[in-house]
Amino acid sequence: MDQRPPAADPDGLVATVRAVLPSLTPAGRAIARLILDDPATVAGSTITELSAASGTSQATIVRTAKALGFTGYSQMRLALAAASARERPERLVPGDLSPDDPLAEVIAKVARAESDALADTAAQLDPDRLGAVVDALAGARRVAVYGVGASGLVAADMAQKLLRIGVAGHAFTDVHLALTGAALAGPGDVSVGVSCSGETPDVLEPIGTARAAGATTVAITNNPRSTLAGLADHVLVSAGRETAFRPGALASRISQLLIVDCVFVALAQRTFDASEGALKATREALDRFLGDVRRRPRAMSSQVEDVGKNLLRS
Repeated sequence: MDQRPPAADPDGLVATVRAVLPSLTPAGRAIARLILDDPATVAGSTITELSAASGTSQATIVRTAKALGFTGYSQMRLALAAASARERPERLVPGDLSPDDPLAEVIAKVARAESDALADTAAQLDPDRLGAVVDALAGARRVAVYGVGASGLVAADMAQKLLRIGVAGHAFTDVHLALTGAALAGPGDVSVGVSCSGETPDVLEPIGTARAAGATTVAITNNPRSTLAGLADHVLVSAGRETAFRPGALASRISQLLIVDCVFVALAQRTFDASEGALKATREALDRFLGDVRRRPRAMSSQVEDVGKNLLRS
């Protein structure tokens, strides 16, 4: 499967650059960082000017543009110009946190990072790729979701959502158990790997094992050219950006959760009758349990009161 991203639309271009950056050559990364730092200036630069500013050759600039899904530098400039024209002014302000930031600025920067992550992920989430994943899940015998650390939380969220609509989903956050499940996978099963970098060994190994066993594989990752993406039949790209000051940043996790929510809703639509019945049954079971729990303290209080009265009579 070709994991090169499609030519990005203006709303998702910067997110695409950020996602592909780790897989570029050092020279390509220098160009990509200029795009991320100041897309408007790059859009207004000739290839000669950008070559001088980045310290790279014109040929490298063209290759980088093609790595981002464009036919060449001219097409990338046009997309950058459109993206800059649509950019909200507050998104042009650097948003990295600093140790001496006042709390008001910390709140604003964190909130902006989460908002940008959601907007960027939505802009580059391809409906056709999402539909292909939903098709696979709709016919799955069982679904395994692999993730560790912050991505393990996303894996658990996806598994419990699938379970609520009657899909046999299980989250694996321990590599030993993950490999055990992956080794027993086969055609008709779906294995989902969640990793921001796409290079987490504890996710790559079970996904590779499940793929070899015949399972359909899905990647949820920030990097569409990562090892995980290369092992996947279907790739869904998230756009949250992690920084040195916030490893495992919420922005990365919330963008993955957005993808999970889109998958869940689309799957529930596709299997509406079955999903509606499953949601109703699970909701009723929880309501019965909660009703019983609320009644227990009142019953126990009444019993204690009776014991007290009997003691006073004796």
